[in-house]
Amino acid sequence: MTNADDVKSGTADLIPKIEDALKQSCEFSDQCPPQLAAAIRYALLAPGKRLRPALVLMSAEACGGTHQAAMPGAVAVEMIHAYSLIHDDLPAMDDDDLRRGRATVHIAFDEATAILAGDALQPQAFRHLSEHVQDPRQAVEAIRILATAAGAEKLVGGQFDDLAADSASKPEKMSHPGAPADASAFPQGSPPRTIQHLESIHLRKTGALFAAALDLGAVLAAADNQARAALGNYARDLGLAFQVVDDLLDHLSDSSTLGKRAGKDAERGKLTYPSLLGLEGAQAKARQLVQSSRQHVQCFGRAAWRLEWLADYVLQRTH
Repeated sequence: MTNADDVKSGTADLIPKIEDALKQSCEFSDQCPPQLAAAIRYALLAPGKRLRPALVLMSAEACGGTHQAAMPGAVAVEMIHAYSLIHDDLPAMDDDDLRRGRATVHIAFDEATAILAGDALQPQAFRHLSEHVQDPRQAVEAIRILATAAGAEKLVGGQFDDLAADSASKPEKMSHPGAPADASAFPQGSPPRTIQHLESIHLRKTGALFAAALDLGAVLAAADNQARAALGNYARDLGLAFQVVDDLLDHLSDSSTLGKRAGKDAERGKLTYPSLLGLEGAQAKARQLVQSSRQHVQCFGRAAWRLEWLADYVLQRTH
């Protein structure tokens, strides 16, 4: 397990590099309206753990690559993550007014500006990859990886099913009087309240960007398929562990510690790991997933020390 010094050292040298790269990535010309640019910066530069961009750098390091070569992937994945948080927080989605201890984008600005800021961050991520990855083949593969992770079968599809599960008792939220007869979220009835369905949601909604981050780092380090497969298995287990802990924190922590509204999932009867497994069962699930994720990267030896550290951190985090 990690101690206090390990926690401090795990990303201490990575975060300043990531922050500098993010700041440089959202410098716009006067063709971008000032309020839109401000909203983009507010979202992208918000204080946070930077787990996804750090994963890109950790993966590249494990595969023998450099942080500098992998940084375009780190910036791009954080842009997609920032866009997803903006849209997830909207009233039509998760309806949150607090994120990372401060007002969400649609509260700090307005709903239309928030939507447009999210819209702008998506193409900006792919533009960044195309302009900053030097090897054309790596650039194309990096764009493919991130576009797949952010698309209808992964991130967006997972969010749709998460909303559908959340609103199963409120079908009007997922349908429209003029919609086709087969347009409901789950035409055969309510979504199943099972571990399998919950994991299907989170392997796409949370896990997709974890997997993309690790694969981006591997590709930008010119890693082979065996290394990419090992990192993909690590990403699957780590992404699920992260979500299990997220669900536990919603039940056990408070809003000031979390930096967002606590207890909201339980109040809504949302499909979560504690609701299906109980608190002790969810805690055991998180421990099992973290142990499994650590085993997947043992093939990299000492070069994967940050990935092992991160697995332990996910289990111990408090927000």
